[in-house]
Amino acid sequence: MKVFVKTFGCRVNQVETQAVLEKLLSAGHSCCESYLEADACIVNTCTVTSRADSDCARFLRLVSARNPKARIVVTGCYAQLNPEKVLSSAPAAELVPNPRKQEIPLLLGAPEAASDWSVSGLHGRTRAFVKIQDGCDRFCAYCAVPLARTGKYSKPLRSAIAEIRALAASGIGEIVLSGINIGDYRCPETGAPLARVLKEAAALDGEFRLRLSSVEAFSFTPELLSAAVSAGGKFCSYFHIPLQTGSPSLALDMNRKCSPGDFAAAVDMVRAAFPGVSIFSDVIAGYPTETDAQFRETFDFIQAMKLSGLHVFSYSSRPGTAAAKLKPLPPAVVKARAQELRALDRRLREGLARAMVGTMQSVLVEDGTRPLSGLAENFQRVLLSGGGKASGFVRAEIISADDGLCRGRIIS
Repeated sequence: MKVFVKTFGCRVNQVETQAVLEKLLSAGHSCCESYLEADACIVNTCTVTSRADSDCARFLRLVSARNPKARIVVTGCYAQLNPEKVLSSAPAAELVPNPRKQEIPLLLGAPEAASDWSVSGLHGRTRAFVKIQDGCDRFCAYCAVPLARTGKYSKPLRSAIAEIRALAASGIGEIVLSGINIGDYRCPETGAPLARVLKEAAALDGEFRLRLSSVEAFSFTPELLSAAVSAGGKFCSYFHIPLQTGSPSLALDMNRKCSPGDFAAAVDMVRAAFPGVSIFSDVIAGYPTETDAQFRETFDFIQAMKLSGLHVFSYSSRPGTAAAKLKPLPPAVVKARAQELRALDRRLREGLARAMVGTMQSVLVEDGTRPLSGLAENFQRVLLSGGGKASGFVRAEIISADDGLCRGRIIS
């Protein structure tokens, strides 16, 4: 059977799709590059914004119309919360709820389910994502994820370490510990926290580095930072800490479980442990109750924090959330605020890139990129030139920066 897979949304979705695909490949099925030639199409959906909903629905209509003979298996958060919309777009779709997503290989004839979400690496990639945690029960007022991923899950520590060991042995250069809220990780067998995963992973042999996906401010502990520091060169000097708003009063409206003050305290802890660290964040523009003054608080707070970059989201009402009951701001206001924050993001990223000029960096070359490029440990993309190997880790001198992008000369 020829299988086509399409993933929308987060890194966790990507890992889950890869785990399902690997089980199918091991059972003798093949992966094809086009849904037009597939016998089965697996679509892993996302519902983080209304645009994500629209993208999923549009793709499902396309597959259903242009390859009507294919089995269409639809899963993920959009399918979980909007099954009737999925069937409207693709009437013959087979719906698989999130809690049963790992059973998709069985549905398509494989002998094994993707029970522990282990992967051997994304095909053709130098980086791999390891899912160690799933689920959220914090119910921020704007977010549908707790509605779609209700079950809390943590991968057993021994399984996580075995997976990381195998990925490192296969030549994967960077391993990203991923989850919906990875700070909530607790080994179901021993109760070990995220810090223990990081400590044991860093002790493994091999030339690889570790990166954490998004970590909430309240998850930073002395134990976690100690494990990160002790990992030395195997830990990327990079953190992504969600903010959403820099206004204390708006954070309360959003039902955020950490305030801007908590965020600032976490940033201070991180910078004390990792001088020169890059810190990125998420921010929402145009939440329904956001006033001009609260937006200005957010903008000024981000500037004061001297972050390295932002992921800016225009507020999008999600059915079933507390914020969906609120009257939205005029679209023009939301758009203007998002544009202002994105302009700030560009300046922050340009500042990060300029600060690296003249430094030596360890860059992980991403296979297949032309021109040759890769990621420094602080998540800065570097265009590479010069001699030396064109794969794995290289030492590069950063010779210039333009528009948030660094250019480096390979030294060794």
